[in-house]
Amino acid sequence: MPHWLNGQAQIRSGNVLQDVFNPATGEVTRKVQLATSDEVNEAVASAKQAFPGWTETPPIRRARIMNRFLALLNERKDELAAIITREHGKVFSDAQGEVMRGIDIVEFACGIPQLLKGDYTDQVSTGIDNWTLRQPLGVVAGVTPFNFPCMVPCWMFPVAIACGNTFVLKPSERDPSAAIFMAELMAEAGLPAGVFNVVHGDRLAVEALLDHDDVKALSFVGSTPIAHGLYRRGAQLGKRVQALGGAKNHMVVMPDADLDLAVDALIGSAYGSAGERCMAISVAVLVGDVADRIMPRLIERTKALKIKDGMEADAEMGPIVTRQALERIEGYVALGEREGASLLVDGRGLKVPGRENGFFTGGTLFDHVTPSMRIYQEEIFGPVLSCVRVKDLAQAVALINAHEFGNGVACFTSDGQVAREFSRQIEVGMVGINVPIPVPMAWHGFGGWKRSLFGDMHAYGEEGVRFYTRQKSVMQRWASSIPKGPEFVMPTAK
Repeated sequence: MPHWLNGQAQIRSGNVLQDVFNPATGEVTRKVQLATSDEVNEAVASAKQAFPGWTETPPIRRARIMNRFLALLNERKDELAAIITREHGKVFSDAQGEVMRGIDIVEFACGIPQLLKGDYTDQVSTGIDNWTLRQPLGVVAGVTPFNFPCMVPCWMFPVAIACGNTFVLKPSERDPSAAIFMAELMAEAGLPAGVFNVVHGDRLAVEALLDHDDVKALSFVGSTPIAHGLYRRGAQLGKRVQALGGAKNHMVVMPDADLDLAVDALIGSAYGSAGERCMAISVAVLVGDVADRIMPRLIERTKALKIKDGMEADAEMGPIVTRQALERIEGYVALGEREGASLLVDGRGLKVPGRENGFFTGGTLFDHVTPSMRIYQEEIFGPVLSCVRVKDLAQAVALINAHEFGNGVACFTSDGQVAREFSRQIEVGMVGINVPIPVPMAWHGFGGWKRSLFGDMHAYGEEGVRFYTRQKSVMQRWASSIPKGPEFVMPTAK
């Protein structure tokens, strides 16, 4: 898998190669280059060279290129979704949904002329007008995870590029093909060479991007320890950093909830994409007597999951992305047993007929999980649902607010007052009421609280426009209105 530098695919013979797997079969399907600092420097230099011309391109012309990219994405969305399924493992329909959410962001970025409009005050003081404008930063970078190889990059580069920046993307080396596919479409849409670059790599490439003097901002999605470290390092270097970290998303089920809806929501949100989502529900908070009523249904539905190669039409859950990730997830299941949680459904050791070498595990369900257990505290990032029992809403809110992560949360209830109080009191960035995965739409922006986000602005939406631009204030007057003699005071409204 090549890098994408200065508008074309580039293969470097000196790069270390890493295997890329089809997780459904366990087979190596291609190899990806891991960039050295030389390739990173080349990508940044290409972006820097392209910046002056691109930032002087009128926003409406940048939007027209983005519109052409949007059309190409729509024409070839199923091709892109199939690439994602073959390298990540998520079922094809889920990959299609991911691509559509990426397309939503591109559509939003097409409105950049409106989004870049500034404010203007006529006669802010005698003979003086004042206005603000937003200008791009320069070369910006994005580091994205394996679980959404299309959607998460689309949180970043369409908005950044539409704002007039040039971009260097470092996608996950586990499923790198989607990034190159989109780079090719951007070039086909007419994007000038150097405006969008892709370098594959590991930690060395990330650190080289962060430390590079010409990279003005970095967006990151990944684990909390890395997000926190990048944010601190970026602050020391005076860069903007938007670092989205880990999650432990809870779903509260109240006694008055529609149990059919709640069960559907838990099964889909806990086991969809094999739990490899930062917005997956990994903890069910069962209030009062609802636990005894809902648990038999959860057991039955977890055992009945259709786990197959994600390209099969009736698959509900595909494989785990790598064998190492599979072993880590199943290690957490063993840990939960040792910690004393009730293991009601054990997904370990699953073999899919015809795909015996694939990286499969089944859905796992725990009951009687307590906050002191590591399977409750830590992000497992796999198809493991932990059930915690509480007596009332207040205890549920206190439990969730005490957790270090605050990415997403849901509450299933038929009581409007419960929904209102839950939404107001919960210390989490994205809240769903009878919506299990409350990922905001393109114009609202995505982001958690607490140790799920390091930085001042959320991803995409108007928050993204603010992140990728900086405000400039201009005060103007002309000679005919300027009083004679030096002025020794601050300008005032007089």
